[in-house]
Amino acid sequence: MRFDELARAYERLEATSKRLEMRATLVELIRPIRPPDLAKVLYLSQGMLRPEYEGVELGVADSLARRAIATATGVPEPEVVRRTKASGDLGTTAGELLDAARRGEPERPLSVANVYAELMAVAEAKGPGSQETKVGTLVDLLGRASPIEGKYLVRFVLGTLRVGVREMTILDALSVAFADGSKAARTRIEAAFNLSSDLGLVAGALVEHGVDGLDAIGLEVGRPIRPMLAEREPTLAAVLERMGGTAALEFKYDGLRVQAHVAVDGRVTLFSRRLENISLQFPELLADLPHAVTRRPCIVEGECVPIDLDTGDIQPFQLVSKRRGRKYDLEQAQVDLPVRLFLFDVLLDAGTPTYSRPFPERRAALEALVRPNDHVALAAQRVVTTVEEATAFLDEAISAGGEGVMAKSVKEGSAYRAGARGYWWIKYKRDYTVGLSDSIDGVVVGAFHGRGRRAGKFGAFLLATYDPKRDRFETFTKVGSGFDDAQLAEMPGRLARFATDTPPSGVESGIVPDRWFRPGLVIEVRGAELTVSPIHRAEVGAVRAGAGLALRFPRFTGRFRDDKGPTEATTSHELLEMYRKQVRQEAASDDTAGDDRA
Repeated sequence: MRFDELARAYERLEATSKRLEMRATLVELIRPIRPPDLAKVLYLSQGMLRPEYEGVELGVADSLARRAIATATGVPEPEVVRRTKASGDLGTTAGELLDAARRGEPERPLSVANVYAELMAVAEAKGPGSQETKVGTLVDLLGRASPIEGKYLVRFVLGTLRVGVREMTILDALSVAFADGSKAARTRIEAAFNLSSDLGLVAGALVEHGVDGLDAIGLEVGRPIRPMLAEREPTLAAVLERMGGTAALEFKYDGLRVQAHVAVDGRVTLFSRRLENISLQFPELLADLPHAVTRRPCIVEGECVPIDLDTGDIQPFQLVSKRRGRKYDLEQAQVDLPVRLFLFDVLLDAGTPTYSRPFPERRAALEALVRPNDHVALAAQRVVTTVEEATAFLDEAISAGGEGVMAKSVKEGSAYRAGARGYWWIKYKRDYTVGLSDSIDGVVVGAFHGRGRRAGKFGAFLLATYDPKRDRFETFTKVGSGFDDAQLAEMPGRLARFATDTPPSGVESGIVPDRWFRPGLVIEVRGAELTVSPIHRAEVGAVRAGAGLALRFPRFTGRFRDDKGPTEATTSHELLEMYRKQVRQEAASDDTAGDDRA
């Protein structure tokens, strides 16, 4: 496949935010392609070279890309800088300069395979001289690229592809291009992806063996599973009712969710909730997990929390967050910020998949598998049948430093549903019963210039929830409270790689901020209540025609959700459910007040 075909498809994708149009463009693009090019096209279209969990990064900064453009086009680098300030996008500048410098069709047109191989060489270039190697490879690619190819090449290497293609839309396109497009086929394709976290692998199996061939995709140590997610309920009585009168309650630890893969030889790989490989950040877990499990290979899941090893007390989440992304002084970090992994599920036991078994069987297998030590333990659990029992266990969880409880179904169908959210698991915090104290994880999609003492910096941020059904982000609030000076100073750096001069594809907003950002950064906020809003777009039309939901009096909690990707933020449907529960609570409160007055 020629690379210019892919670039032209990107141009069409960039021109629309309508999911059906994007799906149609993707179907037209991928239907003629076969492995191995198909996997490469799917990875490239997400702005990646390999599945996200492999952590392959190009390591190309703006300065290197500018130098490569200048060399390839013969234009002085200061002129490249000047042109980029005018266009607002280095990729656009590259296209314009290549257009001006172009002298006929290149002798060797770029293919997707050529580009992919060269970009992998850029990613693999390490150590002394690697910067020059990266520049040289980019110069060669740009020297053979057409203007439109150059535009998207530069955007890709900088991580600013901007075509708005996400996993759910690609799964839709795969079901139409290589299956019958039915809901049943789409469900099976997504299930295979949730187990493998690799769109290229799924697409290859689908093309070569059909939908039935997806059943051969199973668990593999070193390849993470997309995590199962929980719903909410406002009271413990509602939790038990939803669970059919009996539930397994676990402490809800306020930590970092970790999926641990232990190979036959004892090698350990740790993945975060967003499937990042975080193994090197927790050397004590790499050392202790092989001794804590009695059978290998296995895949277990748990919550990593900061701990006082002397007292066993759980410490605040902010302490474990300081271990995230740390590359230096790891030995000292183990002393200063010790952690313990509380395991709550097993998905692979001695090489046998267990995820399809009912939860009680998985818990029994986990208890037989794990021998606790200083850094590995079992999540505290109790099966309850009454609100009184549930309340007593909740009190224990809070006293131990937890933030609430996780309720898990013990019914026959209580399998681990990778990548799915449902009422088989329900999270409950005490503050769910008081107004709208529950936190919301919002995606930053815009920012507003500050005034007064915040002049010269961002003063507030536009947040969105994610709607997986429509594969779009919908605004629900504008938050400026809760940030201290250090956090405000930190925000431009956190947001820089997501900045864009135009509204991001797939973002629905009735507000125009001073600066747009592609969905990437997730932050936690709280607020007083949810209301119907004519300007926000979360679940627009669900409560009132033409109106969405908005969070009143929002406040940043101080917690950056680096463990969550944008599509793992609070969903628009969750926001709607929170609104409905709030309305029911208010109605119940009014009824009680009426009784008192009587």
